[in-house]
Amino acid sequence: MKAVVIKQSGHSDVLQLVDRPIPSADAEHSVLKIHAFGVHRYEVLTREGGSPDVKFPRVIGVEAVGEIYQTTAESGLKVGQRVITLNGGFGREFDGSYEEYALVPNKQLFTVNYTGKWVNLAQYPETFVTAWGSIKSLRLQPGQSMLVRGGTSAVGLAMIKLAKAIGLKVTATTRQTKRFDLLKAAGADAAVQDKDGELQTDQSYDGIVDLVGTATAYDSLKHVVVGGTCCVVGLLAGEWVMKDFSPFDLQNRYLTDYDSGFVDQAMIDELFTVIFADKITIPISKVFPLTEIAAAQDYVMANPTAGEVIVTND
Repeated sequence: MKAVVIKQSGHSDVLQLVDRPIPSADAEHSVLKIHAFGVHRYEVLTREGGSPDVKFPRVIGVEAVGEIYQTTAESGLKVGQRVITLNGGFGREFDGSYEEYALVPNKQLFTVNYTGKWVNLAQYPETFVTAWGSIKSLRLQPGQSMLVRGGTSAVGLAMIKLAKAIGLKVTATTRQTKRFDLLKAAGADAAVQDKDGELQTDQSYDGIVDLVGTATAYDSLKHVVVGGTCCVVGLLAGEWVMKDFSPFDLQNRYLTDYDSGFVDQAMIDELFTVIFADKITIPISKVFPLTEIAAAQDYVMANPTAGEVIVTND
């Protein structure tokens, strides 16, 4: 099988395509035949050495869609069954999606009743699970208001559509006012400009998901109602840490995050019920073969708001 191995951190030329034997299933792992996967900006950060917990050599890539190629009776899975996988150490603690076959813990393989194209299925795992988990972290009820900060990102677009599907009033942000129409086409009730790290509105919201990250979290908290929640889940600004944080800045508001490693089959079933009911999709901006993984990563970095970038093995 083909696998993209990183032996040391660096530029895209460290993504080396090599031949490896297909792994074998055991009592706790099944072999996933990977048909497609999404490519993310933070995978580029990992490639560059920005993830201290990732040790090289490593096949990176945090999500994949495919079918069970080999398994054991203990898994409860069947050969040929369609599954998705994401996070939980995939592509970080053990080899991930940048290959044709992967050995994945059974507990991290989630079945999906999806009959469409593999490339289309690949838009959902990391992007939509992150969006869904972040929405749920706000603990909102239908009719309440939510702001998506960073709405033109792939996760932002997914979040707008999922939030509208469950009855929330959604406002979304962008730095460029010319993208307001894009946000409203995705279903946002209103659009707000995010300028120089500040929301250009006096409005407050029952909940905010901040996809820009820690760089704008303080400003987001200013726009959350008392008793409301701000979920910081993104890294669009490239910063991991809130500087000079004081819990007294919260002023009776909740600050949380969502890590898409916290997922189970029940959550996947709930998510896809919403997706199927409303026929929710987001734009797929470009599809690359595995042999062009370096170009795929370069494209993601050059087009941060262009939609989902997919790699296919088919």
